[in-house]
Amino acid sequence: MPLTTLSVTVNADDLGLSEHVNAEIFRLIDAGRVTSATLIASAPAIEQAARRTHKFPNTSFGAHLNLTEFEPLTDPRGLAPLVGTDGCFCGNVRNITIDVALRRAIRAEWNAQIGRLRMLGVDVSHIDSHHHVHTIPSLFTTLKNVQRDAGIRKVRISKNVFLRHERPGMGLIAKKALWNVALRSYVKTGTTDAFTD
Repeated sequence: MPLTTLSVTVNADDLGLSEHVNAEIFRLIDAGRVTSATLIASAPAIEQAARRTHKFPNTSFGAHLNLTEFEPLTDPRGLAPLVGTDGCFCGNVRNITIDVALRRAIRAEWNAQIGRLRMLGVDVSHIDSHHHVHTIPSLFTTLKNVQRDAGIRKVRISKNVFLRHERPGMGLIAKKALWNVALRSYVKTGTTDAFTD
């Protein structure tokens, strides 16, 4: 029986969230404990994080797409159902109906987030998202359009490895499996076989 090689990617989300988060993630990268990280383009310490990515050429850096926190990079009027009175995303994206106009605005926002990272000099290799918003089923075609727009072929799958105490229902497991199959096959996408947090 041939031996299979297991390759594990340890990704740190939320790069750019704060100077403290940046320092800890880069410390773990430097120690060889983190092999990949994703940056929130609209987070407060994003410029500091982006500047440091160049010091780690063997680490992959991706876009941590966001719809739940901080100010959007595009006109908030198009994203009005997702934005609070303070002008920041209010974290309600899973509780509202996402219509065609809002999907269009989200596509523009996600493209702007990837664009900002590239403008800051980050070589964006892959996509995942803050609070897993890219896995919301009604945003699947939006995600695929953003992949095409940005020319990014690697995306994190929906969680498919669970701890014993989590016990997700069979319906949820089936939905996630279906989403992952669609992700890989519709606009050919590279990803891992498994993902857990």
